[in-house]
Amino acid sequence: MSKLIPVSLLALGLFTVTFAVNLQAPLYDAYAAESDVGATAVTVAFAAYVGGLMPTLLLLGGLSDRIGRRVPIALALILGAVATALLVQVPSWTSLVVARFLLGIGTGLATTAGTAYMMEILGADRAKNAALIVTSATSLGFGGGALATGVSLGVQGPTLLPASYIALFVAAPVLAVIALGLPRMDKPRPVSLLRLPVFPSGTWMFGAAMALAWSTTGMTIAVIPLELAANDLGGWTGLVIFLAIFVGFLCQPIARRMANDRALALGFVLIPLGFLVLLLGVWLKVLAFVLVGTCITSAASYGFTYLASLAEVSLRAPDDRARATAGLFVYAYFGFSFPVIASGALADMLGLLSAMVVFAAVQITVTAIIVMTWKRGAVPPGAAVPD
Repeated sequence: MSKLIPVSLLALGLFTVTFAVNLQAPLYDAYAAESDVGATAVTVAFAAYVGGLMPTLLLLGGLSDRIGRRVPIALALILGAVATALLVQVPSWTSLVVARFLLGIGTGLATTAGTAYMMEILGADRAKNAALIVTSATSLGFGGGALATGVSLGVQGPTLLPASYIALFVAAPVLAVIALGLPRMDKPRPVSLLRLPVFPSGTWMFGAAMALAWSTTGMTIAVIPLELAANDLGGWTGLVIFLAIFVGFLCQPIARRMANDRALALGFVLIPLGFLVLLLGVWLKVLAFVLVGTCITSAASYGFTYLASLAEVSLRAPDDRARATAGLFVYAYFGFSFPVIASGALADMLGLLSAMVVFAAVQITVTAIIVMTWKRGAVPPGAAVPD
């Protein structure tokens, strides 16, 4: 079988797994209204995704080393469909928490197994190409789900069963069967079923950058829609979430041509810059600034930082790629959840805008600390960096 076919089918499977993750985002306010809850509850439901994902990464990041790459990907596709079906049957905040938890488990299974699988299909000498395909497929999925639901709601009007949900129900089972039929490229090893993630030497700054970048994306996905809805701009939520990820996808070919450390450095500049522009847009109630700021943060989070980090940990752990990927995402999703929950709690106490100002101040401070620490311990490109 030509490599193009399994690569394309695997990429489509990873896209669909991540497509399900933000599919329900434009309906957050509807689910919150059903249960009469505030901003803190919405951000807790959003972060429940990490509650499912983190244990999966911490304990099952190497699961595919034992049972093969295909089963975890198929299971992730089914979990995405089941989680979405739950929201259709019981639309509420509680269901959103459970659904996000299941989606987190699915993402943890698929991203670790899928990254290692893609590397095995293409070969170790094309590790950066494999990373580019994985980041492209998942970036399009994370952003595409929210956009698809936003468009569906625009066409159908208010509904709790948008066409985007139906598309997932049709595609996920078919792709799960296809995933099980893909060629086996790995050799399952008699390792422990529960395997902790690994953190390759010299990659701490890539993990820290992912945490910082994805905390900004988490704010954009979870908190900004609440502010848009408060200003009668809720119809733009799907587009904002799509841009928060899609622009990063467009930047990935540029990042691929850069050394990983240079792409990382550019990400450190763009992360706070983008959020400040976005914050200005919210403050002045100028939608154009919100969209531009979202695009800048997207370039950092899902473009330069994401690709550089994934490529670097894969290169530094050739014998443990699944567990190294799990380690990277531990950093990423720590940032994706806890700052967002804290901001949601602040929003209920001080207001959404004040919570965003506090987040921006902390973000700039942490960025400066990480960059200064990294530069003090910098070594020539290509040399190992001690932990």
